[in-house]
Amino acid sequence: MDQDRNRERGGNCCSCCLSFIFTAGLTSLFLWLSLRPNKPKCWIQEFYVPALNKSLNSKLNTTLNFMIRLDNPNRDQGIYYDDVHVSLSNTNTTTNSSALVANYTVPQFYQGHKKKAKKWGQALPLNNQTVLRAVLPNGSAVFRLDLKTHVRFKVVFWKTKRHRIEVGADVEVNGDGVKAHKKRIRMKKSDSSTRLRSYFPVCVLMNLLVFFAIL
Repeated sequence: MDQDRNRERGGNCCSCCLSFIFTAGLTSLFLWLSLRPNKPKCWIQEFYVPALNKSLNSKLNTTLNFMIRLDNPNRDQGIYYDDVHVSLSNTNTTTNSSALVANYTVPQFYQGHKKKAKKWGQALPLNNQTVLRAVLPNGSAVFRLDLKTHVRFKVVFWKTKRHRIEVGADVEVNGDGVKAHKKRIRMKKSDSSTRLRSYFPVCVLMNLLVFFAIL
């Protein structure tokens, strides 16, 4: 009788352990699917160079005025941005060359769930001639805007580690000195940009492997 009771208790204990492991695995999988963050989307919203505006007939004002837009696509995660570093260069498609024109820094900030942040920038060129050399024979010009920063995601009550964001895009400027196309320009990640990682899948796989091993 005692042996039967001990076996029954052992079986119940084993069933409880299996049930706990299976439930933990499903919970981890659910949390990973529901809470994994998506990186912000970055756009060039506006771009204007007064020196390239033919109607002004002035080449003295070579400031580069722009607006970048940062979208947080996450419903349940906020985003903490470190300083956002913007570099601008001219791109001459005729000679297939480029030169650094200016740098600008957007101070660190926090972005709430599903929020959009529009950040204006006004950068002075390192050399005025680099702006004027960007003009092509047809009167237009092409500039390159690259953005680098690190972000942390606020998931419930904790913050993730820092993830690097590195994106950029070309912007064409017409004879009025403004962005040639009205639509905003999506900034895409470069090859050196790291992907977001999460350790939830590792926990899920380990739990499932243990579960099947016991079976």
